[in-house]
Amino acid sequence: MRRRSLLIAVPAGMVTLAACGDDKASDSASPSTPQASAAPSPKIVEGPLPAITAGTKFNEKPTVAKGSGEPSKDLAVKTVIAGNGRTVAEGDFVQSHYLGQIWATAKVFDNSYDGKTPRFFQLAQGRIIDGWRYALVGRKVGSRVEMAVPPTWGYGEQGNAQAGIKGTDTLVFVVDIQDTFNSKSSAKGADVAQDDADLPKVGTNTDGKAPSLEIPKADPPKKLVANYVIEGDGDELAAENTVLVQYKGVQWDTGKEFDSTYANKQLVSFSLQQVVKGWSQGLTGKKVGSRVLIVIPPELGYGDNPPQGSGIAKGATLVFTVDILAKM
Repeated sequence: MRRRSLLIAVPAGMVTLAACGDDKASDSASPSTPQASAAPSPKIVEGPLPAITAGTKFNEKPTVAKGSGEPSKDLAVKTVIAGNGRTVAEGDFVQSHYLGQIWATAKVFDNSYDGKTPRFFQLAQGRIIDGWRYALVGRKVGSRVEMAVPPTWGYGEQGNAQAGIKGTDTLVFVVDIQDTFNSKSSAKGADVAQDDADLPKVGTNTDGKAPSLEIPKADPPKKLVANYVIEGDGDELAAENTVLVQYKGVQWDTGKEFDSTYANKQLVSFSLQQVVKGWSQGLTGKKVGSRVLIVIPPELGYGDNPPQGSGIAKGATLVFTVDILAKM
């Protein structure tokens, strides 16, 4: 099982995708979820910061010395390795490896390197400790960033008992920024021929804007359709994976859009075990980076029980275009 980060609660997908029943895997009550902060914006200074004594390469697990003397009361941040990729912005989902330890003792309380699986964090208030938000915004993909986070922009006076963090502890992090995703992110790969005239045709633009979705004048298919529109070259999704996506959904009969991350200007993430069967079956086995056309017959969608207020008719066949941005 993938270890849960101490820094963040993974945001849920939009309501129209949720499967029926209780969301037992929700992180919303996790004690690691940071409280909405009323702290003022920090002053960002260059130090002091402990030395990185080993593991000095990007994506290599670092060894960090114990803090020397008293840490700054301000937020200390340094770009140790400068990347040249996209610039990280507020609200982005950031893919990274990281290590966190306590200034005074050098006790490591969390790291992603040992599991060899990078973590995802949304740089939004209430989703991650404020120190990360302020330290990483404006940095570039490919960078290694070291920071020392005082309690005011960490876990506050309450600390984090789960991690052994006291309310007086300054936290030291080393973060390797692997990628960043936002509402302008799109699939990337090779276009795949769409030569079945009885199926919807999806636009292949990759500029972050919603692709077109043309419904043919034909009866909807009786079985699930899940076809590549753009085929990426990333990992294949497994049924238990959590994914980060852009998508748009319309009803076959009317062509009316009922949900869209493009319109909401907000990416969503969800477990493939917590969405309607058409999504979980349609995306399992598909590659990260791809755009997929999914046509869902009623029995694999909502049948006669669509979500209240969703605008979805009873017995509707649903059509989605989905950009698989990342496996989380």
